[in-house]
Amino acid sequence: MPSSAKRSLAAWNKKLHIYLGLYFLFFLWLFAFTGLLLNHPLWRFAEFWPQRVEASYERSLDSIPAEGDLERAQSVMQQLGLTGEIDWPPRQPDAGGLEFSVNRPGDMNRVNVDLRENRASVQHIETNTWGVLHVLHTFSGTRANNPEARRDWSLTTLWVVAMDALAAGLILTVLSSYYMWWRLRPKRRTGLISLSAGVVACGFFVFGLRWL
Repeated sequence: MPSSAKRSLAAWNKKLHIYLGLYFLFFLWLFAFTGLLLNHPLWRFAEFWPQRVEASYERSLDSIPAEGDLERAQSVMQQLGLTGEIDWPPRQPDAGGLEFSVNRPGDMNRVNVDLRENRASVQHIETNTWGVLHVLHTFSGTRANNPEARRDWSLTTLWVVAMDALAAGLILTVLSSYYMWWRLRPKRRTGLISLSAGVVACGFFVFGLRWL
């Protein structure tokens, strides 16, 4: 590759590394901090569940669609003024009832609907900022134990897209770091030692903890 092309590639690589890093800086801090909270749930300053606020109420409802649990749930949510991601229980009650939860970071609503009486009972749980941060680390609108679950709140999709962009940005940032390291010939040996140590340590946690 001509030297001018190498200089151009190096310049673009440097810009990519700098500006991607700046854009994702606070996302990285957010995930680092929430990761610490998940690893240390007994830190007293970050307790959120004992500080939760609970309330229960009942409301009469207008007409509810005759078919389709999702359509029914959306109708009930609109009438109750609830927004968030719908979460379904493992099974529904008899034909005269409908159960679901409406969740978003810091706000949870368990809804039980009597379809015969057109009446809803709601248990509302609200957490503080620490609870919001705790949920954001794993908030995706899907669950491994419920493969049929689908995202049905637009903000959940927006958050997931942002996290996918963060993952892609980190990959590009790391690759740009490899390129900058490789161009520093005097540092190749020490860099290779550091890279190898990282590979071994990561491999231990990925594979070693499974078999040891």
